[in-house]
Amino acid sequence: MSANPGLARKFFDACETGRGWGVCKEYCHADATFSAQANVLEGVSTLEGYCNWMQGISTTMPDSSYELKFFGVDESGDSIAAVAVFKGTHTGEGGPVPPTGKSVASDYAYHMVFDGDRIKHMTKVWNDGIALQQAGWA
Repeated sequence: MSANPGLARKFFDACETGRGWGVCKEYCHADATFSAQANVLEGVSTLEGYCNWMQGISTTMPDSSYELKFFGVDESGDSIAAVAVFKGTHTGEGGPVPPTGKSVASDYAYHMVFDGDRIKHMTKVWNDGIALQQAGWA
């Protein structure tokens, strides 16, 4: 088994708390890829780009946090899934409009694929439209 649950949890926490690629790269291949079917993430194709995007969200929503609902390793041993709820309030600068003061509670899932002891690809499953509405951005 190459998937490392401890490493994946550390990556997940670093990414979700907005530490950016500078911290997250420790857990990933340098050329790790990223995919999501979410309009706001269109054009983000590297895990580095996604981690830095999350760092920006943490500035826009300084109270951001997550509630982890599920974390598990698949039977093949090469990937890990995490399901969580992202929470935050748009009180910081950034985003498509001035701070709205509105809060978001948005369900999402990560599928992290490993090569050796590092993440080589991550897919995010997320309904960005609902999150944008909650934040007052759409």
